[in-house]
Amino acid sequence: MSALGVAVKSPTKSTSAKDYIHDVIQEIRTKNPAEPEFHQATQEVFDSLVPVLDRHPEYRSAKLLERVAEPERVIMFRVPWMDDRGEIQVNRGFRIEMNSAIGPYKGGLRFHPSVTLGTLKFLAFEQVFKNSLTTLPMGGGKGGSDFDPKGKSDNEVMKFCQSFMTELWRHIGPNTDIPAGDIGVGGREIGFLFGQYKRLANEFTGVLTGKGLNWGGSLIRPEATGYGCVYFADEMLKAHKKSLAGKTCIVSGSGNVSQYTVEKLLDLGAKPVTVSDSDGMIYDAEGITREKLAWVMELKNVRRGRIAEYTNQFKSAKYVALDHKLGYNPLWDIKADCAFPSATQNEIGAKDASNMIKNGVALVAEGANMPSTLEAIQIYLDAGILYGPAKAANAGGVATSGLEMSQNSMRLSWTRQEVDERLHQIMIAIHKNCFETAERYGTPGNYLNGANIGGFVKIANAMLDQGLV
Repeated sequence: MSALGVAVKSPTKSTSAKDYIHDVIQEIRTKNPAEPEFHQATQEVFDSLVPVLDRHPEYRSAKLLERVAEPERVIMFRVPWMDDRGEIQVNRGFRIEMNSAIGPYKGGLRFHPSVTLGTLKFLAFEQVFKNSLTTLPMGGGKGGSDFDPKGKSDNEVMKFCQSFMTELWRHIGPNTDIPAGDIGVGGREIGFLFGQYKRLANEFTGVLTGKGLNWGGSLIRPEATGYGCVYFADEMLKAHKKSLAGKTCIVSGSGNVSQYTVEKLLDLGAKPVTVSDSDGMIYDAEGITREKLAWVMELKNVRRGRIAEYTNQFKSAKYVALDHKLGYNPLWDIKADCAFPSATQNEIGAKDASNMIKNGVALVAEGANMPSTLEAIQIYLDAGILYGPAKAANAGGVATSGLEMSQNSMRLSWTRQEVDERLHQIMIAIHKNCFETAERYGTPGNYLNGANIGGFVKIANAMLDQGLV
């Protein structure tokens, strides 16, 4: 009985930790229907937490799993705008403010037709643990719209961004919620968003990251996720007295993450042989050199063309169109040592994972958010390969956003070398945390458990300290 004479049910004694997690996941599925990505993300994290909940019954008593899976705030709004033909268009805008236990909400904005409430909730949930692992004081959030910037003029993108920010600005701030870029939100979009925020708020603050270098941006920001992912992969190999030098690497995607993953792989002596887009992939057995990478960057960042054009320029490569009827992606069926999925969620299924293991892949480092299905992850773990989950391996992007926030607060900028070194040290610290946490909780070498537990414990203790809020 409580002090008020009300019977209180204890979740700690009647069921095992595993049963408790199962019940919470079922409750999440019931409360959040038609959100499969969110269901997947919560299950992937919670399944790792059995040893933590066994050791810390206070986390169960405080209902921390239920609380951490429930966003603190969800903002959804209409975004009307006018296209170049004078026709009115209507999109939907979102901001998921997931958890602020260790700092203000921090996470990107995604502009893509695939954006739904469930997609953003999964991304925001992942962001909470990712930000926790960075060692920086940042909570987790995510936002965006089902607007598609592809094929739109600069004027149309500006009108949309201004309309979007006209609502969003009242919910964000440098000490409240600091959005960044994500898929479909690059330097152009951040510029238009920041301009409208500055106009409405009447202040120049570091409320968005990914800004231009002339007005508060940070060096290494576009490169950070790709660089950080490779740094993490390198640390995993170093822990086993190995290195990336001479390794053949398959990389998916052809946006910022993919491009700078390839660049950093070249820096460390590896040989990247693939990139891709939503239409298909190229395989260049001779390796993607710096010259070839520069051409890809011009193709994707300036001309916004399709990766199939690569084979017209470089005869050493072959192009394979993506055929969904196959049930697998040919990119993951190439003989290689390391794999860097850098495109989108759930791009690697069970068949893809099996193909990678068959072809000798011994390391997977996730540059994209949740690119592997639960079945694929289990295949990695069963095979005993080095698996760097997204919330650890791709945390470099948001870490560098945090560094941009620091520079904005101090009204100064750091050199490229300084930012890169800070990023490298953060990724080393994230690896150390994941590695040691996995060992401490009885699953040595399991970076999935290490990342999930390491990220969760910091947030859980902060939430306990701050009471029932």
